[in-house]
Formats: sequence, C-alpha cells, structure tokens
Amino acid sequence: MNKRIIMQFLAILINSYVQGQTKPEPTKLSVTEFSEKINTTKTGVVVDVRTPAEFEKGHVKDAININWNGQDFQEQMAKLDKSKPVFVYCLSGGRSVAAAGEMRKMGFGQVFEMSGGMMQWREKNLPETKMASVTKGMSLREYEELLNSDKLVLVDFYADWCVPCREMKPYLEKISVELADQVKLVRINVDENVALCKTLKIVALPVLKLYKKKELIWENMGLISEKKVRKQLKNN
Repeated sequence: MNKRIIMQFLAILINSYVQGQTKPEPTKLSVTEFSEKINTTKTGVVVDVRTPAEFEKGHVKDAININWNGQDFQEQMAKLDKSKPVFVYCLSGGRSVAAAGEMRKMGFGQVFEMSGGMMQWREKNLPETKMASVTKGMSLREYEELLNSDKLVLVDFYADWCVPCREMKPYLEKISVELADQVKLVRINVDENVALCKTLKIVALPVLKLYKKKELIWENMGLISEKKVRKQLKNN
C-alpha cells in the first residue's frame, strides 16, 4: 500500500470521526431560540397546532393553523413539503410535542418544537399577530377582589383543551360543594384571560393557587390528586 493510499484512508477515518462527534441540532427550542431560528430559516413553515379560536386570538407571525385535535390534521400536514423545516407550537407545549412526533412519523426531516408554547412566548413579550378582536378579560383588580373572602380561596387556572384540567374539574367542583362553608372555588379560563395570566406568570397548565385572607399560601402546577388538594385545604 503506497503512501498516497494510506493518506487517503487516514483522511476518511478522520472525517468519519469528526462527523460522529458532531452533536445533532437540538429540536426543542426555547421561545427566544425558536424566534431566532424562524428568522434565520427563510424556507421554514411555522405550524400552530391549537384550535382556530385560539389561533385567531394571537399567533406567531406567518404561522398556519393546523389543529392537532382536528380530524384532518394528517391530511393538512401531508400537503406541506417534507423537505422543509417545520416549526411547531401550541399554547403550553403539550399538543406540539404530540404533533411533532406525528410529523416525524410522516417523514418530516426537520421538526423544531417551541418549549412552553405561546404562554412562554407572551411571557417574553415576543410579537404576535391577532386576527380577531380579543376581549381584555379579567383585570388584576377584579382578580384581587375575588380573593377578598373570609374563606380559603382556591383558584383553578384551566383551558377547555387541557386534558389534566378536565380530569381535575370534577373533584374540584365536588370539593367546592362539600366544603362550601370553608372554601371558595374560582375557575379562570386562560384563553379568555390572556393579559391576567401574563401578569400572574401562568406559563403552563393546570395551575392551582390557594389564598388565605388574600395571601398566597400554596400553589401547584400540573396534574395533582384530589387527596393532595384536600390535604392542603385541611392543613390551612
């Protein structure tokens, strides 16, 4: 084996090693990384997988709406060019994770997910496009007035599309009836109170906040059992 062949062989080995050490590009991006990636990827497609009603109230510029829970999700996605990067998001990140997984199964090679969804996007004051007039919803002053009670006030931040929220709703309503003399339940739809949720830094769902004499004494983000909620109420 002459010197030239040896050098070529070594070059191939080195190149293979370098390529093997190269870290794959991350597919889950923070909202700021997501925004920057969109701006630097001119051929990408931005897909909002929320409901049409959510989409109209505010979305990322130039995004198209393909509802993850719609019956025609796969049909609509199949119309897109699989060779182009796809940027996917929802309100808090749950639906976009599921949608991104389905997109990859369908053959989309580059799928980037926005961690935290529009709730985090709004938290960072990033720009959004609105197609419909959005009601202001509850003001912070009105919210604080709801906390003015001799009872414990349990606030449930929810959305109709949120599966854990739907799971918790029956037992929360049961608690509000059984402990009516001790607890006041307030349920706040985040889709109808965007500004308030931004002020209170509600960036994921579900969220429970427990107040005593207008002071926040406990809070929980995510699915929680009835037993644990009752324990908090009993201890306070």
